[in-house]
Amino acid sequence: MKIEVRNGNVEKALRVMKKKLKLSGAMLELKERMYYSKPSEKRREAKKRGIKRQNKLRKERENNM
Repeated sequence: MKIEVRNGNVEKALRVMKKKLKLSGAMLELKERMYYSKPSEKRREAKKRGIKRQNKLRKERENNM
C-alpha cells in the first residue's frame, strides 16, 4: 500500500492510510490476531457485526425514501 504525503500534510496522509486499512479489513484482522478468541466469541461478534450492518442499511433506505 502506498500513501502519498502532499505539501507536508502528514496528518491527512495518516487519516487516508487508516481509512484504507480499515476498508481493506487489515485492522480488524490485526485486532483479531492479537489474542485468542473462542469460536463462540467469534460467532457472537460476527452476529453483532451483521446486525449492525443491517441496521445501517435499513437506516439508509429510510433516509432515501
